[in-house]
Order: sequence, then C-alpha cells, then structure tokens
Amino acid sequence: MTESSLSKGERRFLAGVLLGIVLLVVVDLAMDYKVGADKVHLLVELALALAASIGFVLVVKDSFEKEKALNQSRLQNLEKEKEAEKWRKESLKYIHGLSLAIDKQLESWQLTQAEKEVALLLLKGLSLKEIADVRSTTEKTARAQSGVIYSKSGLAGRSELSAFFLEDLLQPNSITENSK
Repeated sequence: MTESSLSKGERRFLAGVLLGIVLLVVVDLAMDYKVGADKVHLLVELALALAASIGFVLVVKDSFEKEKALNQSRLQNLEKEKEAEKWRKESLKYIHGLSLAIDKQLESWQLTQAEKEVALLLLKGLSLKEIADVRSTTEKTARAQSGVIYSKSGLAGRSELSAFFLEDLLQPNSITENSK
C-alpha cells in the first residue's frame, strides 16, 4: 500500500505508530547510554529513531498537504456551485421561455405525453437505458418511443433533435452580431 492511498484515519494511525516508535527508541537509547551500551548498538538505535522520525514527519506533511488540497477543492466546488446558481437565477426567464417554446414545438409534432417526456430526456442527454430507468419502462419501449418521436418530427435521430432546439442558442456572439 502506498502512502497516497492511505485514508486520513490510516495516516493518523501510522503517524501515531511512528511517533510511538520514536519515543520508545529514544527512551531505550537513553537507558542504554546510561548503562554503557556499545557505540554500534547506540548508533543502530539512533538510526532507527531518525528513520521513524523522518517517517513521522513525512506522514504528517502528507496529511497537511492532502487536507490543504481537499480544502482548496471544496472552495473551488463552492465557487462553481455559486457560479452555477447565479447563472440559473440570471437565466431563469430565458430557461422558462425556452421550456415553453420546446413544449410548444413538441405539441406541434403531436407527441403524446410519454413521447414528450422521452424527447425531453433525450435532449438532456440520457441514454435509452437511463430513460427506461427514469420512466420505469423497458429499454425497448424507450427505443420505440424515440423512433416515433423522430418519425413525427421528421428528424433523423438524437443529434438532429438536439440541434433543432439548440443550434441557434449555441452560437458565439460574433456570429449572431454579424448576422444582424
């Protein structure tokens, strides 16, 4: 298991174990020094204490870096959520108008209520399996309904359905300004 795959709790546990090793080895080193242990033995214990200390520092440093990165990610997510909410609020009247226009067009194609639901889910980008799951039907039913939608609308498929409603909305300002 690599250090980066450890959970926060596992890193804390590892840091605690390493700190415990450091403390125990330092106590043992002090006791061995007092009783006059040979220098090789003391150097080995000192090396062990240093290795455990380095491990402790690396684990703690990694924990702080991961916590900092997580906090930055949370802040970025909050900013994106605020941005999305602002866009939704600013665009609400346009979204409502677009929804009404789409519904009016679906009505003009004489789609049933079920076919309208499927058409909207297709526009949202759901797969036929996802549409079947959302509507509690089979994928075969969703496929048949989408075929009827394409037939009634005179469109060849999902991409033409999406383009029918979205093509003019997704043009850069320079294109729409030049066409005026």
